[in-house]
Amino acid sequence: MILNATQLEAIRQRNDEELRRGAHATPGYPAHTVRDLLQTVEALKKEKKKWQRLAQERGQALDTVREVLDAVRPADGRNGNGHGGPGTRDRDAEPDARQPLVGPDGGDAPLRE
Repeated sequence: MILNATQLEAIRQRNDEELRRGAHATPGYPAHTVRDLLQTVEALKKEKKKWQRLAQERGQALDTVREVLDAVRPADGRNGNGHGGPGTRDRDAEPDARQPLVGPDGGDAPLRE
């Protein structure tokens, strides 16, 4: 069950009233347990906000890195020695002679002997 802010506030108010009543509170009402649960919900909200802020900062840092790379890298994608940077492949180069890790059927490739 997902509770909105209004529902949480109503639960908090009822629980505060039960806690104020003390010895005259409704028998069996778990006021302390409800208080603990509400505190846990508030702590989780703070954690969520913290992680969202961190993710936003990370995204901004990645954008900055991309901008720097775009400014440094020439438009044709090649570096000063005529080769592409990491992760690029020269289309005219010899094919990779290493053994593939995946077989033709999509499973593990058999080992060469």
